[in-house]
Parts: sequence; structure tokens; C-alpha cells
Amino acid sequence: MTRWLADDEQRAWRAFALATRLLTDRLERDLQTAAGMPPTYYELLVLLSEAPQRTLRMSELAHWTNSKPSRISHAVNKLEQSGWVRREHYEGDRRGWLAVLTDEGLAALETAAPAHVESVRAHLVDLLTPEQIRQLGEISQVLLEHLTEEK
Repeated sequence: MTRWLADDEQRAWRAFALATRLLTDRLERDLQTAAGMPPTYYELLVLLSEAPQRTLRMSELAHWTNSKPSRISHAVNKLEQSGWVRREHYEGDRRGWLAVLTDEGLAALETAAPAHVESVRAHLVDLLTPEQIRQLGEISQVLLEHLTEEK
């Protein structure tokens, strides 16, 4: 038996679905315009910048971005071509590779970050009250916990 959505649930679902698509599209477009990089590259640079010695295993990057290893490998290849990341063998595992954020990569991230944060503020954070931000965080955490436990 299908549990159809009530009218208020339907309105909430449709508004949420469209708003998240439009927000993601706007943030991606703004990042590309301001920094000349897609969000995947930005996300990888952020992860590496926050890691000890600005280094992570390729498998960790795939895990934290919820991406397939082949997609991460392709993205890291592009970042290497830009001089923003370099690959190193992982000691003790001849098949394992590390991605290391270069000084040029950190500089590219530091250039991109202010425009990205301003876009996030303009299209999300500054539109909401502090209470709404708190609620958004709680709702997002519930969704994350549910969706990550399904894997």
C-alpha cells in the first residue's frame, strides 16, 4: 500500500527538491565564474588543506566525497596538471597513492574561498534566521545519518 504524501508534505518535498537543485546550481556556477574550478576540485582542495601535512590517501578522498575511485583519480589528474596537487606512493602499499596539496594548490584555494563563502552566504546563510540555521543543521544531520547508514 503506497503512503501518498499529504498536501503539506508534497509542498515541502517539492520546495526542498527544487531549492536544493537551484542552490547547488547557483553555487557551482558562482564558483566556476569566480575561481575557474568546478565544485569537485574545490572540495578536494579543501579536504587536502585540512588534512595533516595536506595529504590524504586517494581512497580517503573517494570516501569523504562519496565518489568512485576512478572519478577521484580523474579529478586528481586534472589538479596535478594545474600544479595544485601531486601524487606520491604510499609507503608500505605499492598500490596505494597519496594526494598532496601543493603550495600552488593552497594559494588557489585561498583565492577561491572568499568568493565561494560569499556565494554560500548570499544564497543560503544570510537568508535565514539563526533559528532557521540551527534547524537546517539539525535536519541535515538527521538526513546524513540516515543516508550514510544505508550504505
